[in-house]
Amino acid sequence: MAYYITENCIGCTSCANLCPTGAASGEKKKRHTIDQDHCIECGTCARICPKDAVMDSFGQIVRGEKRKHWKKPEFNRKTCSGCGICVDACPVGCIALGNPDPKNKTAYPELVSLNGCISCGFCAGECPVDAIVMMPPAEKTEEAA
Repeated sequence: MAYYITENCIGCTSCANLCPTGAASGEKKKRHTIDQDHCIECGTCARICPKDAVMDSFGQIVRGEKRKHWKKPEFNRKTCSGCGICVDACPVGCIALGNPDPKNKTAYPELVSLNGCISCGFCAGECPVDAIVMMPPAEKTEEAA
């Protein structure tokens, strides 16, 4: 079962604008819907929703959060085999294999679009060696002058 938009939707279009498959749609200021056949259950619609108007496939309301708090993948090169499954799993194409390491000739994955990442976690879920962990963005600290 796919995600579902409740009657709390205000039609802000955030979900439709960010949905990687176009499953979320609707007119501005009107309740949006999610096409059950195209929803990949990435949760982007729920994370971006300012009114907590999206239920997950278990019927639970998912709380929205500011994009600056969305988790991003961190890659562990010690366990990563460079297989590229994470690249294929990313629905928005923000992961790519980098240049091969000169020492072992392995190309490791990199997050090539920080802002493009929708925090779905598909990369981590598909990694056969558990080399990817979804982590909250590091807090930026100001250096003293």
